[in-house]
Amino acid sequence: MAGVIGADKFSYDVWGETVNLAARLESHGLPGEIQVAGDLYQALRDSYTFERRGPIAIKGVGTIKTWF
Repeated sequence: MAGVIGADKFSYDVWGETVNLAARLESHGLPGEIQVAGDLYQALRDSYTFERRGPIAIKGVGTIKTWF
């Protein structure tokens, strides 16, 4: 979900489950690597080379499979 917040000073913000997952994947990642979850891996696996990282525990989500 996204929207404009504020009445005097406007700011645009994005929030929701997808944003939370992206933030958690970034915080659990490794320097110099792009970490993705299963849905994005499935969508892009024929176009890019991925290295399986394996399952990681994500707060509020549970354990998910990830790739670099």
